[in-house]
Amino acid sequence: MLNIIPLLLLLIQVPATAILLSRLLKGPRRYPALEPQQPTPDLLGTVSVVVPTLNEALRISPLLAGLSRQSYEVQEIIVVDSRSQDGTPDLVKTAAVSDPRFRVMTDDPLPSGWVGRPWALHNGFLFTAEGSEWFLGMDADIQPHPGLVASLVKTAIAQGYDLVSLSPQFILKYPGECWLQPALLMTLLYRFDPTGIYTEQPERVMANGQCFLCRRSVLKAVDGYSSAKGSFCDDVTLARNIASEGFKVGFLDGAKVLKVRMYEGALETWKEWGRSLDLKDATSRAQVWGDLWLLSAVQGLPLFILLGYLLLPSLVFTLPLMLLLGLNIFLVVIRFALLLAIAPSYDRKDATGGWLFWLSPLADPLAVLRIFLSAFHTPKEWRGRKYGVGKDN
Repeated sequence: MLNIIPLLLLLIQVPATAILLSRLLKGPRRYPALEPQQPTPDLLGTVSVVVPTLNEALRISPLLAGLSRQSYEVQEIIVVDSRSQDGTPDLVKTAAVSDPRFRVMTDDPLPSGWVGRPWALHNGFLFTAEGSEWFLGMDADIQPHPGLVASLVKTAIAQGYDLVSLSPQFILKYPGECWLQPALLMTLLYRFDPTGIYTEQPERVMANGQCFLCRRSVLKAVDGYSSAKGSFCDDVTLARNIASEGFKVGFLDGAKVLKVRMYEGALETWKEWGRSLDLKDATSRAQVWGDLWLLSAVQGLPLFILLGYLLLPSLVFTLPLMLLLGLNIFLVVIRFALLLAIAPSYDRKDATGGWLFWLSPLADPLAVLRIFLSAFHTPKEWRGRKYGVGKDN
């Protein structure tokens, strides 16, 4: 019995560790983080920006200001509002006084089978100018730097991408989120190739709808967001559908060109972000189970296993026990090394308890638990909307 349990754990962890290493070793070859760029005349009026909103008055102002600072490559900025009750459209109309590129429209009532975000983006896409070459979907919580759009379009053209989205720099403010949020982000880093690595398998493509650039002709060819209409991770669903049609899809590091303040505190992060991180709407059931196995093996178990060694110091160290100990020390070392790697993806300068970021590996078992809970639960509420029979609008 002394050897059976460690042998079983090794059988679970060794293949998962090999998969993890095969992904991490691609890191040195990744495309570098985007830098702000100035537009060139050939980009004049080539981009239509669409922003879906629902009661975003408390956080949309940095986005409006940041979009106003984008140059002549942006032809129009369409804010699609889903009947906000907090004055969100008024803020957009105020921005339009000084920047006529802004306009606000109200989407139609949500049809059955649609989730609110893809419905708003689909409506916005239908109203974009025919002359635009690029569609850029952006969320209301994004804070774009000057030169973001020009850099994004130039990179897409240079690298031959038909669709490219960016990972942002996350703004952290409170102790709980400084501890929990990096652990949740790590569940994505363990499951997918690093940002900046081109992934040829459509089912392994990653995307971020917070900053989502797509050729307008490509989006038109797939009938806008209709193929992702019922998905709570519509960005990944749509990106994988587009990749499966043979178009080139990229996911790049945007930490130097945009920031995001997603959720207020650990509880909101756990509830709102945690329930979409499983990506089950864009993933086969077999792949979901495979990802759960991987996360359990390389992120969820190592701390528990090392704790077991500490609590049982009188263990007789057989070869399987020694191998298991060495493997899990190795996995914890990798985890802390990755924490150093993702540190530039966080803005913690105004955070209370920002030092808790460095203890986020201790939250790994909770993060893996959150993915498990989300994988077997369909959301009934999202951004204030109720979903289910008779509640789709």
